[in-house]
Amino acid sequence: MPAKDLAFGKAIRGQGRSYGKLFFSIQGCFVPTTHFHARNLRKGRFSESGRAYLVTTVCHERARLLTELRVMRAVVQEMACAKVQTLAYVVMPDHVHWLLVLDVESLPNVLRRFKSCSARSVNAYLGRDGRFWQAGYHEHALRREENLRTVARYIVANPLRAGLVKRIGDYSGWDAIWL
Repeated sequence: MPAKDLAFGKAIRGQGRSYGKLFFSIQGCFVPTTHFHARNLRKGRFSESGRAYLVTTVCHERARLLTELRVMRAVVQEMACAKVQTLAYVVMPDHVHWLLVLDVESLPNVLRRFKSCSARSVNAYLGRDGRFWQAGYHEHALRREENLRTVARYIVANPLRAGLVKRIGDYSGWDAIWL
């Protein structure tokens, strides 16, 4: 499939994957996309109460702002204030993965509130102002047959895969309800 047929990175179902600012087609060609993360749920998606979501949000310009333990705790505290059930999370130096189950509030509202409140508290602690989070987020609504524990293990193993620690117990920025 020629790159010109991809309409500037908009995926034709099953024909490629989006990674950051690039769209790779099956043939390995790529074209720049205008954005990776959406401000709201992706087109055709809706926020469903009782559904588990894996959400990833990234620090503005991938800045490594989440390295200090107190900063990680401030971010986790804002997760705890959200009106969702948190199943697992990991706070990485430049992004957060959060496995949650929605209650009554919509996913866009939960993320908007979380990002706003955590940005204010972390910026105050760090003595900085300006953007903290990159606009938007990536979400994946888990299908009923997907094993939540498997997804949680994948999330909390992120520091190992990134080479930040040798054992997951050595990293303090994660938790899961099963462990």
